[in-house]
Amino acid sequence: MSKAFTKETDGDEDDLPAELKVPAGSKNYMTPQGWQRMKTELFDLVNKERPHVTQVVNWAASNGDRSENADYQYGKRRLREIDRRIRFLSKRLEAAEVIDPEAREATDQIFFSATVTYLREDGREETVSIVGIDETNFPLNHISWTSPVARALIKAREGDVVLLRTPSGHEELEIIEVRYTKIES
Repeated sequence: MSKAFTKETDGDEDDLPAELKVPAGSKNYMTPQGWQRMKTELFDLVNKERPHVTQVVNWAASNGDRSENADYQYGKRRLREIDRRIRFLSKRLEAAEVIDPEAREATDQIFFSATVTYLREDGREETVSIVGIDETNFPLNHISWTSPVARALIKAREGDVVLLRTPSGHEELEIIEVRYTKIES
């Protein structure tokens, strides 16, 4: 059967790795910066990239035989990728619960959007910011609120020692500082 008559699945969530799926029954928490980044990407796809690729596909289609036309075939494939990303971003933004760390009430308890400094058992001090699933960025120490470290830290307070379960066993983390400030991307 021709690909032209097959329905593309709308289950964009099914294609995601487990760490990028929003847990069932949970909200899609995001920081304002993460929400704005996704909103900008969606705007660029809809208003710049998709129209440009559509124009290229139309030009390629006007050249004749589409079966051997690489511009046409690549363009159609790229349009499908763009449309899939647009659907994904639209769904994620629609379900987003934006939480601004600067607007939070001052507390020493760890919740979403906290920046936490903790001490590992080996003496290393680490600072992480707990962000949305789509905002994870390891070089910037932005960890997802669904990650094992964040799960161990959430609801603990400054001065607490929490237990982090790792594949190699358990590790204690001592929480040194909790703050709620703008998270830079």
